[in-house]
Formats: sequence, C-alpha cells, structure tokens
Amino acid sequence: MTSPARARMAQLYLADETEVVNAVIPKARLNPTERARTEAIARDLVQKVRAGRRRGGLDAFLHQYALTTEEGVVLMCLAEALLRVPDAETADKLIKDKVGAAHWEKHLGQSSSLFVNASTWGLMLTGRVVKLGEGPRDWSSIFGRIVERSGEPVIRQAMNFAIRIMGGQIVLGRKIDEALSRGEEWA
Repeated sequence: MTSPARARMAQLYLADETEVVNAVIPKARLNPTERARTEAIARDLVQKVRAGRRRGGLDAFLHQYALTTEEGVVLMCLAEALLRVPDAETADKLIKDKVGAAHWEKHLGQSSSLFVNASTWGLMLTGRVVKLGEGPRDWSSIFGRIVERSGEPVIRQAMNFAIRIMGGQIVLGRKIDEALSRGEEWA
C-alpha cells in the first residue's frame, strides 16, 4: 500500500510544472511581519560578515573583478569549475578557454592595490601564454607551443591555488555541513 505522501509525490511528478509552481507561489510570499523579520536577520548577517572581514588585497581583487564584469564572471566560473575538474587535461582546456578569451588589460591600473595590478598582469600573461601556438606554423608559433606545453602545469597550479583562495572567500563549503560550519563563525 502506498503512503499518502508517496501518492502525492507521484501525482506532483506527473503534473504540469507550471501549474504546480503557480499553485505554490502564494504560499511562498511573506506577510509584512515575516518580511520585516527576514530583512532584519539578513541586514544583521551582512553587518556581521562585513565587520568580521579582513580588508586587504583579496578584498580589492574581488571588488575589481566583481560579478558585474565579464572577467569577474570568468573568475567565478573558474572558481566553481576548477574545484570539480577531474583531470589536468580538462583543467588546462578550461583555463585556456576562459582565461584566454577575457580582456584583462582593461583592468590594468584601475585599482590602487598593488596586489590587484600584479594579479591583472599575471592574468594577462596567462591569457597570452594559453593563446600561443594558435597561429600559423612558423618559428614563433612553434616556440609558443613549447612555452605553452611547459607552462600549462605551472599555470594550472597557479590558477588552482588562486581560485582556491578566492573560492574560500566566496564558497563556504563543498557540502552543506561544511558550509554551515563555516557560516556559524559569522553568526
């Protein structure tokens, strides 16, 4: 015999998604008291996070490469994806695809932080190294491929290291229990 909960789940599984979503939207809306309480909790949490945050180069870096910029989105994609890439070849392809296509030079000199400007130079250099060897088959192209092949492991390690530092500032954990544990530090 099927339990009522399982029967309801089976019914929802077969139902039209739009109808189901439209039926639950009113249940998800907050009344004015709930909304005010939620906003107060969120405001308090943001204030605690800001008060506990260490100011420095990484903060300036995250400000320069905010998610409102194409390059910030590239870095966020790398932060998210490189943590899950199963092998070096895939990581190299991902870095080449993402870093090589971005326009890092437009960020050069836009920050007063030496860390941000040095990082921008590093990203520009990485972008150029991973693009080498894509041109015609001449000596500079052949040399570029040699530099590219020898540089890929170094670039991959540097990118992984940088992304892990950045990810530690943005991603609280790989699993929910890890995120909750780190989040308790801010509560």
